[in-house]
Amino acid sequence: MEDESKIQKKRVKKTFTPAILIWLIIIGLAVIAGFSSFYIVDETENVVITRFGKYTQTVGSGLHAKLPFGIDKAYNVPVKVVQTEQFGFKTVKAGRNNEYKNNIGTESTMLTGDLNIVDVEWIIQYRIVDPKQWLFGVYEKEQTIRDISRSVINTLVGDRAILDVMGSERTNIETLALDMMNENFNQLGLGISVIAVKLQNIVPPSGVQDAFEDVNKAIQDMNRFINEGKEAYNAEIPKAQGEADRQLQVAEGYAAERVNMAKGDVARFNAVYEEYKRSPKVTRERIYLETMNEIFGSETKPELIDSELDNVLPVKNLKAN
Repeated sequence: MEDESKIQKKRVKKTFTPAILIWLIIIGLAVIAGFSSFYIVDETENVVITRFGKYTQTVGSGLHAKLPFGIDKAYNVPVKVVQTEQFGFKTVKAGRNNEYKNNIGTESTMLTGDLNIVDVEWIIQYRIVDPKQWLFGVYEKEQTIRDISRSVINTLVGDRAILDVMGSERTNIETLALDMMNENFNQLGLGISVIAVKLQNIVPPSGVQDAFEDVNKAIQDMNRFINEGKEAYNAEIPKAQGEADRQLQVAEGYAAERVNMAKGDVARFNAVYEEYKRSPKVTRERIYLETMNEIFGSETKPELIDSELDNVLPVKNLKAN
């Protein structure tokens, strides 16, 4: 039995010769090199390649090759994915397809331009536009994004009154914040582009919420009364203006009529006067006759004698006794 075991050991030693071991190592290295030399890039990503830790290139989607054994390293960067940061609250998963908001009090509390305290919640959405800068430009990328965003929103809110922040200036704040954040991120070389800034809830602190709602209601009532007054004004003023225009037109018509009549009288008088200068006697007689004809020729006979006199002649009474 001992002889048989010795024979088997000798056979094993003959089987694992140094040449076979070398070939096994070569084959293993080839397999490892094959797996580490190729990589696939997704449609939503770019890959940054470094060689011995130094940046070499950025490649897009598809199948690519690189040097194996860690000489080339590939870093996947999601350049087409829109990423979101939430401020003042955080959406927390609460079960299957359910979400709720967990408020973060400190970062949302701000001081407005009129020295009021307000809680502002907002989100930013951004996309990576330069994978090289994103990987190597800034060490604490997420914290830098949050710090810059808080600084910008604090600045814009601090320049405005609380009612403007909650009302008319919301859109303006979002637009200015988008530009200011992108300017800061470009200066830092972060390699991202902010595509949206959205203000969410903007409310006073809970301790003064009731008082603020009363003030806000009073302001709404004031605006309503102002609008009602403007409506009444707009309804009455055109009517009064139309009546005034009508009166002016009547007066202008009457003035034009009187002026034309006066001009006609003047023209007629001038014509008579010219005739009178040429033949005064004839003109006087013609005027006399025309006047008598006008008096006695009318349908309504004028009273030439005062009807209240007792006698036509003072010496004789014509009334019957």
